[in-house]
Amino acid sequence: MQNDQWLILLLSLGLGLLVGMQRQSANSKTAGIRTFPLITLTGTICGFLAKEFDGWILAVGFIAIASLLVVANVIRAKEERDGIGITTEMAALLMYAIGAYLVFGEKIIAIVITGVVTVLLHFKTTLHGWVGKFGQDDLKAIMQFVLISMIILPVLPDATYDRYEALNPKDIWLMVVLIVGISLIGYFIYKFIGSKAGVFLGGILGGLISSTATTISYSRMARKAEAITKIAAFVILTASAVSLVRVMVEISVVAPSSFKAFVFPLGAELLVMIVLVFVLFFRNRKEKTEMPAQTNPAELKGALIFALLYGGISFISALVKDNFGNEALYFVSIVSGLTDLDAITLSTAKMTEEKNIETSLGWRLILVATLSNLVFKGGMAMAMGNKQLGKVVGSLFAILIISGVLIIIFWPSQP
Repeated sequence: MQNDQWLILLLSLGLGLLVGMQRQSANSKTAGIRTFPLITLTGTICGFLAKEFDGWILAVGFIAIASLLVVANVIRAKEERDGIGITTEMAALLMYAIGAYLVFGEKIIAIVITGVVTVLLHFKTTLHGWVGKFGQDDLKAIMQFVLISMIILPVLPDATYDRYEALNPKDIWLMVVLIVGISLIGYFIYKFIGSKAGVFLGGILGGLISSTATTISYSRMARKAEAITKIAAFVILTASAVSLVRVMVEISVVAPSSFKAFVFPLGAELLVMIVLVFVLFFRNRKEKTEMPAQTNPAELKGALIFALLYGGISFISALVKDNFGNEALYFVSIVSGLTDLDAITLSTAKMTEEKNIETSLGWRLILVATLSNLVFKGGMAMAMGNKQLGKVVGSLFAILIISGVLIIIFWPSQP
């Protein structure tokens, strides 16, 4: 027997022992520390035989294992009144398949899948607890994201329909999936942690989900209770800082080759934000407040609106560049930043990646949009919050706008 075959057998034995050890510790009555290694070794031996003779041997082995599991469950069903689950049985069939796959496929894939199986089996209580926290709105959010990412995206045509090649349905919807996915991560972190997430974490989650919605929510809270004004200002500033981190993540996904040219100037603005965040944090670290309830970020209506915004901004940017030159794109960034920072970020990053504009112009346009967005959120805080909140947020955002303008003017044009 070749050395490779011995290695496969030892690996098959080890993977079976790993899953069997977990099932034994869980007091499984179907299969444990001895049965699972036998199942994986059976799969591997059947794999060797199938490779040497015919593939039908694998099917016979699978049917034999499945039949033994059925017989064992029938006997248990007669002896026990409680319902019988099929988790261990499914794990056994999968481990047979993994044992066979070791003969034909990549060993690392078999190892990873076995690790996933072991984790899923071991963290049963934790996983059930997570699902128990899901309400109908949360399940709706998941199903809507499935609709957006796994049903709508694959069927959209991958073609452009305008002279500037800016309106590609699949490309536009892919950006929708990216933005909704980021927001959904923040939403479910919030759901698992709960409304009492703490001031600092509240700002982080607010930035992940929507910094604009966070600004509006905390401004309203401060208007009703002036005692939390400083906390509200801190959360609004933190959410804005996280939204800039979010912008940089989006750039890294859409424009990976241009990211290095973007990260330093945008990082300089982020550094100013972080300094201000920590100053406020140490002043208000002992204060406590509840994070406002967050809405489902995967609503199809919201996704469609973002798709229209992104597509519209992409088309307008290409149109403006072609007819009025690069300098006119600053106007587009200012207007777009007032309504949706994500859309102008993705559109500009894509234009940079495709070499339609220089990277030095690209990051400046995104920073201009970021400053425009700060102006909008500052106006919301002043209009919807109390006077003290308006002064605090206005002062903080003024510092950020001034620093951003200085970066735009004095930062070297060459990356």
